[in-house]
Order: sequence, then structure tokens, then C-alpha cells
Amino acid sequence: MLPLKEKDRPIVKKLLEAGCCARCVLRFCCLGVQSAYRQSYEDTAKELCAFISDSENNECQDAAVLEQHTEDPPSKKIKMDAAETDVQSEGDSAVVPTVMEEGDAKPADVCAVCLGVLQEFCDEAYAIKISDVVKAKNYQFDTMVLSVSLPAQLSVREHSCWLHVKKEVREKSICLDKDDVIQVKEAFKWTMQGLVSKELGGVPFEVGVGFTHPETDSDCHFLMAVVKALEKVSDEKFLKKFPCPPTRPARKCIAQDAQCLHVSVFVAGRYNKFSRTLPQTPWVIDGERRMESSVEELIAAPLLSSFRAEGFNFSSSGREDVDVRTLGNGRPFALELLNPHRARFNKAEVRQLQESINQSSDKIRVRDLQIVSRDAMGHMKEGEEDKTKSYTALIWTQKAIDKDDITFLEETKELKLAQKTPLRVLHRRPLAVRERVIHTMSTCFLDTHHFHLKLRTQAGTYIKEFVHGDFGRTKPNLCDLLKTETDILELDVDSVDVDWPPSIPDAVEDSKRSPSSF
Repeated sequence: MLPLKEKDRPIVKKLLEAGCCARCVLRFCCLGVQSAYRQSYEDTAKELCAFISDSENNECQDAAVLEQHTEDPPSKKIKMDAAETDVQSEGDSAVVPTVMEEGDAKPADVCAVCLGVLQEFCDEAYAIKISDVVKAKNYQFDTMVLSVSLPAQLSVREHSCWLHVKKEVREKSICLDKDDVIQVKEAFKWTMQGLVSKELGGVPFEVGVGFTHPETDSDCHFLMAVVKALEKVSDEKFLKKFPCPPTRPARKCIAQDAQCLHVSVFVAGRYNKFSRTLPQTPWVIDGERRMESSVEELIAAPLLSSFRAEGFNFSSSGREDVDVRTLGNGRPFALELLNPHRARFNKAEVRQLQESINQSSDKIRVRDLQIVSRDAMGHMKEGEEDKTKSYTALIWTQKAIDKDDITFLEETKELKLAQKTPLRVLHRRPLAVRERVIHTMSTCFLDTHHFHLKLRTQAGTYIKEFVHGDFGRTKPNLCDLLKTETDILELDVDSVDVDWPPSIPDAVEDSKRSPSSF
């Protein structure tokens, strides 16, 4: 039995007379018992009629609610286009049958408020259609979330219906507010979530269904932002623009193709880059691609294929220039895989993914590959500017030098720099002066014009600009310290001191394969 109270009787009667369906009647009675919406439409309608009938069991005054659900077929048959009742053999979507009617449909058949959403699309048959779409896309998931997209005119019609019962509510001194009315979306989910989950046999997974109703599209043309406008418009102004109660439509809503969305999966690791002609991300200048590949593409390609994802977002702890190698333990990175169809991988399978990446190119190598949570991604960026990075640079000097000319650099500690945004990145970064610190330096003399300079610096330090000065935009610089023109011929990143992602023991052997500096 529906848990309705005596105070609901006049509201139920008024709503039925206005052409509301049985489930919308429950909504306007603010009935929050989910099981009431899950019972069959026929049973709900019968109980409502029994509820409003008098003590002598007179015939229900609104038999129209039951007309299309009685055992005897209606006088005006509904034909289903057989060609559209099955899941499409091609593509990813199921086509919901369109209604073909002989003659004009009776207005009372379709709910004046929900436009048929809670009548025709809240049963096991429609749940099977949704689940068929999901199964055809071959997703892997554990739990499911059902989302709903409804036409804007439903808000207008609901407001009109609320004004229709508002007077009745006030006259009966019933404590009822519009905000207490159960939303169509909620009623739909309460009815369908369990049915769809049952059909699918179940990382959260979202199935979205949407509805349109072309016949009533003009209902909300007099309002711009519908929901906000309804909150501000006066009852008098609304009633001048829209009938109350809302007119009964001839046809029900049209169900759109079901959309499937799996939450993103995040994969993290560390990468080494051994090439001086490989950018970190695709290098496009003036609309023209300059390099055939990139670090992110070499890493992402096997992952996209294995996870069957529709796209990705790449992020890393800093970035190196195209002509800079990344050695040592590598640079931390993470990929967000968008709408993956597969999400569960065991450790052995992840290890195999890592091997697939490493075998695909000799320009990069990945280690410590693992699936992480969204929250864990934050560790890569935490205190990014407080972290340290180590480099090795091959330096050229214009003036001839000997070993003694450069040894003093090793005694220089915590050297503070003022770096104006380099000219080479000024097109993509704002002009600013950034303070950075070079913690330590060590040297290895090669010949009278060359030496190796090892640096441990604050993250974000522009090493190339520190060496050549960038036309005086970095102060102090190596030219100032050595009192001669200097330039950088080669640069390697030796380490990025970020303790994330956690190291994986069997990845230790990979680090031994990394080439030494220069």
C-alpha cells in the first residue's frame, strides 16, 4: 500500500484531474519512499484510484490514468516500429522505439508534467535496452551510477502544476513547500537504478540517459535560464505566459541514445628520455608539427590501447627541453585515462604494460609504472618549487681556462639568482622575475675551453640561462662568475627529487640500463 495520508487526498484528486501520471502524483505528495516508485505503474495507478474513491467505492473519477494500462487493449493501437526496437548492429547506441499511432493520440495518455518519462521509460523493458547498449560497448566496471538529462520544459510544467495545487494546499492549511516535491530525476533513478544494475550484473561507472520532447520545446522560450527564471518570476507573470495546469501533450518524450562513462583511471611512473630530438609533448609551431613523436605519445599509446580509453591527459613533475636528456631514476609523470573501457589490471599485467612501452622505442624508458588514485596525483605537485633537481652541463668558455679557474665554483653554496622570464619561453609564460637557488656546484675540467658542471638546484631554475646569462636577464650568471663568455653545449637532468610515485623493487634493474651522462 502507498503510504499516503488523508491530507494528500485532495491533492491526488486535483493532480489526476489535471492529467498527471501516477508517479508524478506521488512526487507532488512529497512521497520519499523509494519502493513506492519501483512498484509497477498499473499497481500504483490502481492504488491512487482506490485512495480517492469514496466509502461506497464509487468509480474512480480519473479513469484516464489507467486507460492505457488496462488488460483490454485501447481503441487506438500503438504500433512499434520493429526496425528500431533492437540495439543497432553498428555503432555504440540503442535506438529507442518511436511511437506510431493510428489517428490522433488521446492527450490524457501522456503525463502533462513528466511528458511520459515516469510512465513509459520506468520499466524492465527500457532497463534491458539501456543495459544492451552498455554490454555492446564492452565496459569493465564494479558499480554503476545512473544519470538523467531531461528537457528544460519539464521544469516549466512542474512549476505550472505546482501553482495549480498551491491554492488547494493553502485552503487545507497543509504544510507543503515546492522544494519538498520529489524531482523527476530522483524518481526516475529510484525506479530504474536497480533494474539496470540487475541487467548488468552489478571503479564507479556512469550510464546516462536523456530525453527530449519536441512538441513542447516552445514551453520555455519565454524564459532564458529556465530554473533561475522560475525562482524569480512572479506567479501572476508566469500565468500570463503559460497555462495552469499545463496542457496535456499528444506524445511522450523521445529517449536519446544512452551514454556510458567510466571514471578516469590514473597511471603513474617515472620516465627516462635518452634522445636530444624528442620533445616531452607534441611540438607544434604555427600549426605545423615539427617532431614525429613525443614522450607523452610514446607512453600513452600502449596504455590507451590496453585500457581502451577514449583519450588522456598527461602531467609531469616539470619538463625538459627537447635537446635535454632525463637520466637517473627519471622524471615522475601521470596519465589520466579518459572513459576507459577496461580498468582492472593486476601487477603482472601492469609490468607487461611497462615492458610494452619500453620495447616500443629506444628513446625513452619507463619505470615504477602503477595505477594510482586521483588524490595521489597531488603528491607530484606538492611543494614543487621546494624540491631539488640535479643536472650535468657541458660548458664552453670563450677565454682559455685551466683547472684552477673553475675550482672556486665548488665552494659556492646557496647561490641566489634573480631570473627574468627567459626570452625563449616568453611567448607562453608571463613576464616575471623569479628568485631561485643553486644549492651546490661541482666541476670536471676537460680542456682549455670545456668542462662539466654539475649542479643541484631549486626546482624551476633555468639552467641554460644561468650559464649564458640570457642577455643579462639572469643575475648572477656563469659569465659573471668566470668573467668570460660561456655557453651550454649539452644538458642532462640527473635526478628529480620527488618521492612519488613509490618505487617498485623489480624496476631497479631498469635503472642499470640507463646510459651514463654524455
